[in-house]
Amino acid sequence: MTMLTYTVITDPAPLVASEAGRKSKSTGTVYLLVTNTGQTAYSKITVTVPVGTDAGHLTQDITTITPKGEYTDIKTGGTRSVTVQTQGSAFEVTDQGGKAISFGPGDYVVLTLENVTVAPKPGLAVLRVTEASSRSKTGKPRDSHTAVALVKTAPKEIPAPHSFLADNAVVDAGTKVTLGWEGSDDFTYEILFPGGRKTVPKVKHTGSHGPYSLVLDAADAPKRDTTYTLIASFGSRLHTLTTTVQVRNPILETLTATDGVTTPWVQGAAQGDGAFALLPGGVKVWSTRGSNDLGTLFAGEATVSGLAAGYVKGLNEGDGDITFFQGGVKVWRSRSSNDAGVLYAGEATVSGLAAGYVKGLNEGDGDITFFQGGVKVWRSRSSNDAGVLYAGEATVSGLAAEYVKGLNEGDGDITFLQGGVKVWRTRGSNDAGVLYADKADLRGVNTEWVQGRNNDDGWISFLRYGVQVYQGGTDNHGVVYADSIRAKDAPYGQGGGWINLHEEGITVYLSKDGSNGLGSVTARSFDH
Repeated sequence: MTMLTYTVITDPAPLVASEAGRKSKSTGTVYLLVTNTGQTAYSKITVTVPVGTDAGHLTQDITTITPKGEYTDIKTGGTRSVTVQTQGSAFEVTDQGGKAISFGPGDYVVLTLENVTVAPKPGLAVLRVTEASSRSKTGKPRDSHTAVALVKTAPKEIPAPHSFLADNAVVDAGTKVTLGWEGSDDFTYEILFPGGRKTVPKVKHTGSHGPYSLVLDAADAPKRDTTYTLIASFGSRLHTLTTTVQVRNPILETLTATDGVTTPWVQGAAQGDGAFALLPGGVKVWSTRGSNDLGTLFAGEATVSGLAAGYVKGLNEGDGDITFFQGGVKVWRSRSSNDAGVLYAGEATVSGLAAGYVKGLNEGDGDITFFQGGVKVWRSRSSNDAGVLYAGEATVSGLAAEYVKGLNEGDGDITFLQGGVKVWRTRGSNDAGVLYADKADLRGVNTEWVQGRNNDDGWISFLRYGVQVYQGGTDNHGVVYADSIRAKDAPYGQGGGWINLHEEGITVYLSKDGSNGLGSVTARSFDH
């Protein structure tokens, strides 16, 4: 005999068994009330659930169940959570930390099993309870067993769908229509209408029954009075419902007139569609019926003997515009714009061309601007940076430029200064460059040094008091070749002896300043 008393309650009461083959399963909640009707008891409780698909089983899937437990102290009215752990097909109820629950007289625990998917067959399901209890906290618990039962009734018949209606019973041709109804999720739904068939997507409701809807627009929207049929099927069960939508201005697929059609105007079916009026000798296209705004004529190809128009523009928003005025045409960037547009042509032959500027086809291409008496070349349109003029040959009566440079990256640069020019190694560099010429006719040359064409040729450097001759590529003195040499003095080497040439003859000194006295003359022979 158990120390505690056990009572089972279900919601709904009784539980409804699931029906085999139905998409929506029957669910419910099981409450197990555990009460202490005697002295204080210390207990651990294990509740085993029958799992399977037979009449005696509660559920076929215990993993869907969410368990929880709550203890109530009858003296204070306070509550606290207790621990519920799943062990296979059983639920073990203990106090916090896995200890036995201390039940005072009249205290109770409610074990709640939520989201129970009820097994498919009706019958009596029995929960088996094992109670490990003792009368004292330190006493050895004794196992006792009991059973509590609950009823599963047969599943109810699926209710038929109903309330199949359109959101608007009367519409204009081509207007979107929404069809709605109430029905069970177990049915498969289709809607039939002339020239179409739609399968309705499944909707996940909190229950097995809820609202459904289907939107018909574009090609499926009604163009004339249309009856829609809802077909709901589940196994051998079949339900059909109908609703009709009326159209104010129906669109006919075909119209046969043996003697022709006489009408002052024709308009599109939808609100705001264009219209064309039939006039003596021709037609006019309007933006909308009753409007004086000219509309647009769309055609893949049009053959006319002549075309009279105020302007011609492209089909797309923002396309360019050609306006016709007396004696010519103007190209605009877009309709209603005063900005000049671009004319693209593979070849154009004109008797004359008047333009504010000419630029390349690509973004960032150079620009030629025409001003009084000449032209200017810019790096790009709307830029104030001077650009580059490329030509195989150019014949000009004069050339005014700040600088001239080669075509290639790193080529030398000639800069024009007041009264002369400077040659630089590269553009933007302060390093003096090289000037190559077969012959140069100059009134004077100012330079730091002069060298032959080859790297190993000798070179002459210019000093304040004269020149020095060096061997090619070195700082060693070189040789001067001449039929005769006339000089006031000829120093030999820095700090070495020197020869003074004067009217009386020559004097040889040991050093340039004469501080070491007279020097010596050495010769193989001396003729006089």
